[in-house]
Amino acid sequence: MRFQGLDLNLLVALNELLAERNLTVAANKLNLSQPAMSAALARLRAYFDDDLFRMQGRQMIPTPFAEAMATPTREALLHIKAMLATRDTFDPTVSDRCFRVVLSDYAMHMLFCRVVARIARVAPKITFDLLPFDEKPDELIRRGEVDFLIFPNVFLSSSFHKEPLFEERLVGVAWRDNPEIADAPSFRQYMSMGHVATQFGRSHKPSIEDWLMVEHGLQRRIEVTVQSFTVVPHLIVGTNRIGTMCERLAMQASRTMPLRIFELPVPLPPFTEALQWSQVHKSDPAAEWVRKIILDEASLL
Repeated sequence: MRFQGLDLNLLVALNELLAERNLTVAANKLNLSQPAMSAALARLRAYFDDDLFRMQGRQMIPTPFAEAMATPTREALLHIKAMLATRDTFDPTVSDRCFRVVLSDYAMHMLFCRVVARIARVAPKITFDLLPFDEKPDELIRRGEVDFLIFPNVFLSSSFHKEPLFEERLVGVAWRDNPEIADAPSFRQYMSMGHVATQFGRSHKPSIEDWLMVEHGLQRRIEVTVQSFTVVPHLIVGTNRIGTMCERLAMQASRTMPLRIFELPVPLPPFTEALQWSQVHKSDPAAEWVRKIILDEASLL
């Protein structure tokens, strides 16, 4: 289809190039060959009479004109995607939609396993792609690459719709036979002991307990960092290290592992897990249906 002489399919190519800034990666995401993507870029340059990208090392750097095109191009494609999603009446019993969700392993264990099981009973063809933490999760929502984010509310952008799911608090965990802990440790003891902490991504983004510690001006002696909350107990049992975990997950782990759960001697407030989604989902009945189930299952916690 052409609009004022522009093949609108080229906007899809432009959107991916602006997102990835790498011709080969963009081509692979669109299932195009590299020569085909190069040809699309050449046609875009000719139509707009602008280079659109300049090479800096191996990275494609957008020109000022291309940068100005990024937001309207992305939003136009997202609205088209949402419009197409409403073309047919949504029937969960026959829908084969795949929903992409970025969430922590904590949210997956505590909530989303229940969501997936419930949906499987009534919508057996709906599938899920559950993704780990990303360095810029709000950018994935903005680009329409994921349907939902589930994280502590403090980590979610104010630019998109979000709704609280449930409240959680933090507790300490130690090996049941840890000789250094009789009951709950004092503040001084807690801060001086070796900790197993959860941090995410290559840049070691802080997890909620890390973030709250920093907010209160506290710094623990972290001896082991992991990228998964569920791994923390395994690295504590048999050692003198301790950890800080969400209470629900700690309770679940203590049923099968020799753990002692104790109250924290530091004033860390509870936090709220929240759900976030894109504006375009307001007109997507399938996404709205899944969202209601997520909220309903969260209310049961």
